[in-house]
Amino acid sequence: MELHGDLGTDGVVADGAIRVDLDRSRSGGLCKKGWTAAALLSSAERLVEPLARDSRDSQFHPVSWEEALARVAGAIKRTRASYGAQAVGVFGGGGLTNEKAYLLGKLARVAIGTPCIDYNGRWCMSSAAAASTRAFGVDRGLPFLLSDLVGTGTIMLVGSNLAETMPPAAAVLDAQAEAGGKLIVIDPRLTPTAQRATLALRPLPGTDLAVANGILHVVVENGWVDRDFIDRRTVGFEEVEAVVANWWPERAERVSGVPASSIRQAAEMLAMADSSAVITARGAEQHAQGTETVMAYINIALALGQVGRPHGGFGTLTGQGNGQGGREHGQKADQLPGYRSISDPEARRQVAEVWGVEPDSLPGPGPSAFELLANLGLAGGVRCLLLAGSNPAVSAPAAEGIDRALGRLDFLAVADVVMSETAAMADVVLPVAQWAEETGTLTNLEGRLVMRRAATKPPEGVRNDLEVISAIAQLLGFDSGFGPDPEEVFSELARASRGGVADYSGIDYDKVDKGVCWPCPASSHPGTPRLFEETFPTPSGRARFFAVDHMPGFEELDCEFPFVLTTGRVAAHYQSGAQTRRIKALVGACPEPYAELHPLAARHIGVTTGDLVRLTTRRAELVVVARLTDAIRPDTIFLPFHWGGSGRANSLTDTSLDPLSKMASFKRCAVRLESA
Repeated sequence: MELHGDLGTDGVVADGAIRVDLDRSRSGGLCKKGWTAAALLSSAERLVEPLARDSRDSQFHPVSWEEALARVAGAIKRTRASYGAQAVGVFGGGGLTNEKAYLLGKLARVAIGTPCIDYNGRWCMSSAAAASTRAFGVDRGLPFLLSDLVGTGTIMLVGSNLAETMPPAAAVLDAQAEAGGKLIVIDPRLTPTAQRATLALRPLPGTDLAVANGILHVVVENGWVDRDFIDRRTVGFEEVEAVVANWWPERAERVSGVPASSIRQAAEMLAMADSSAVITARGAEQHAQGTETVMAYINIALALGQVGRPHGGFGTLTGQGNGQGGREHGQKADQLPGYRSISDPEARRQVAEVWGVEPDSLPGPGPSAFELLANLGLAGGVRCLLLAGSNPAVSAPAAEGIDRALGRLDFLAVADVVMSETAAMADVVLPVAQWAEETGTLTNLEGRLVMRRAATKPPEGVRNDLEVISAIAQLLGFDSGFGPDPEEVFSELARASRGGVADYSGIDYDKVDKGVCWPCPASSHPGTPRLFEETFPTPSGRARFFAVDHMPGFEELDCEFPFVLTTGRVAAHYQSGAQTRRIKALVGACPEPYAELHPLAARHIGVTTGDLVRLTTRRAELVVVARLTDAIRPDTIFLPFHWGGSGRANSLTDTSLDPLSKMASFKRCAVRLESA
């Protein structure tokens, strides 16, 4: 069966249509975002005609599709002529289908000729992707089926509130518990997911790496490592062993606040189980040291010899509807289809051949998402931006600065379903189809392709994104190569991915309907539900340990900013809230932003639940309602990030970037708490 989850920024199911082979009593599950998703199809706030304005100070007015597209293409041509192709940027989203992500990347690199393309998944999966690629040679959220976890002896879930953010998938945790399995949850909040746990560890945000090294110290100290697996299938353990020798549990406790006894208990639960799996998510990854933090947890799974075995290993949970597939086929600044490096000469040659261009004509790597947006309108930066499936005016780190950057653009075109905060700043707004109105494929966290077929037609005046991309390419002089038929686009995508780690070349729409996981390099190939059983796609065929050490956060606490602010999702809303904040039932469930704080912190400033509090960081301040709970650490404040305007959480967040993944520090910054 398929369990469909949250509504994403492109109107797709945010859980990527997770398929779980559980008993029929659990079938058909939807979270509240899923069962209310259809409300937006006929919403009065739906965009149903192209809009344009003659200046940023003027009002939008309806225009024909011909005029809207001509304005977009004209702006691209003028910008290229005056400043070069690199002054044109494209920004996508992790909710776009595989076909859209692929054609958007091709539009940027072939029809426009710019290296400046990236997407909002850079702020979602990039740290886990970078770590997995370094360790295993490939990034696939789960290198096994989600249902495999039902038989896992001990699961360690790091930085995920699965019960609220992906409720249908949380059925796996219930089934695992019923089968006698144990669950460890690492999170600074005692979330509904943590409340299910056998053991809940509550570290200070940004100290997950110290906890991981403390756990591995205990594993090594007690002789619980799988030496045979390490010798046969890995490299680099000696360096890791030397680093974790310095992370005895009491030291990890001083850094993280997690009791040394709990660190020892977690290590024993993992090591003594017949099988164990380590799963990370955004809470551990959205930090300036996010990639190294994920590597520390990969080290645990490798040291225990669990990777590649049934019911065990390492994985990460995707956060957007096509969080896996959306990053595989060309939206990232450094990647070509098939999850290959754009700097790889052989990958460039093969993709150029499929696209009918010379390899040297393809641009090289461009700036990452935050770097691209922060430099909009500046010398050497992008001056004309085409944006689809994202709302960075709310979702980007240090969003007030991104507002200013968007305002510096010479031209902004936005394709969206509703008038998002970013669309409201555009010169041209293009109304596009939603999830139920178009056909395309998604790739879920298992690497399984899922077909999403159109169930209804879009309103008159609305086009789908493939049609928009195709029309812009045609106006730029490309009469072929950008057809809008999704099956034809997928067929080309499959050819372009041949030989890549995410090889779709043996997959067509018929095979998607039957169910298949990549890599699938030939039509006769059955696909690959489980990776790493015999080898790893690294040059040596072995997995790689990486020695990583906890470093103090880029933004430390002091007398002026004594609390830690962390951000995240709530059950009723999704991502920037551009769609969920327009659905009555979801707004009723959670109508406004709030700050979750411990009663001790509230007593310190003399407030209680329902009072207004002011949160101030080194970048901005905002005023929200307080909610008191002892389910959060006394030194930590939680703020949902689904609102724009005066409730925009990302106005406060730190802009420090992970040097490898370019992930921003969403999950930790220093904050002052006051009564308002």
